[in-house]
Amino acid sequence: MVDPMKRLVRLIAGAAGLLTFLAAGAAMAQSSGTAEPWQLGMQNAVGPVAEEGHDFWNLLLWICIVISVFVMALLAYVMVRFRASANPTPSKTSHNTVIEIIWTIVPVIILLVIFVPSMRFLYFQDKVAEADVTLQATGHQWYWSYEYPEQGFEYTSILLEGDDLGEGDKRLLSVDNPVVIPEGATVRLLTTSTDVIHSWAMPAFFVKLDAVPGRLNETWFRATEEGTFYGQCSELCGIRHGFMPIEVHVVSQEEFEDWVADMKEEYATRQAPDRTRLARADVTATQ
Repeated sequence: MVDPMKRLVRLIAGAAGLLTFLAAGAAMAQSSGTAEPWQLGMQNAVGPVAEEGHDFWNLLLWICIVISVFVMALLAYVMVRFRASANPTPSKTSHNTVIEIIWTIVPVIILLVIFVPSMRFLYFQDKVAEADVTLQATGHQWYWSYEYPEQGFEYTSILLEGDDLGEGDKRLLSVDNPVVIPEGATVRLLTTSTDVIHSWAMPAFFVKLDAVPGRLNETWFRATEEGTFYGQCSELCGIRHGFMPIEVHVVSQEEFEDWVADMKEEYATRQAPDRTRLARADVTATQ
């Protein structure tokens, strides 16, 4: 028969090993700019908007934990203290003024604790500061097109599939023409759509902005570290909804300027986006 103490030690060791494995998965997710198997929590916050969002999320998480533990403890107490065997004659209490006041005031206090940082964060996220770069993302069924109005060019960004995937590309996440932004720059993000409602979502930046036909929505973000980050359309938009990802490359200011010069040269003579890959995506969607 196994010693109970040894069994407890094994359980603790196993739990520690599992947590270590999960933490490693979370670290991988943070470094890769995308979600990973066994990831704990959200992706690493990149930029002030994401940091504020994570702080608010953590506040809500602790409030939920405290409330859940309190309710579970209260239920356990009631089930033991007021069980039928211990109370053959049930209480006929129908009113208690003190309890009525407590369960009215405490929820109000909790809501105020949530309301104040919530409004502060929403205002912080909504107030677009003086932007260094303006990026307009337009949703289509089913791909994104991007315009840099200050730089004077636009292009389409389409999922890489099959033989187009290269070494290091991520299935269902990598695209042919990613978004490129400079590190530390304040980016004004504008979204719209040509057909149905889409949503431009980038978890690492804590951005999720709907793209609505006939409307221009606006927010901002600032990526504070270089790397490649992935997102997806987060509004159900049709049969190929899961096949219009977002890939963002955050680079140095010098690399961004070189990229802008190359893109201006590449798209200077184009009157419309290249339709070759778009036609293939449409054919795939109808099969």
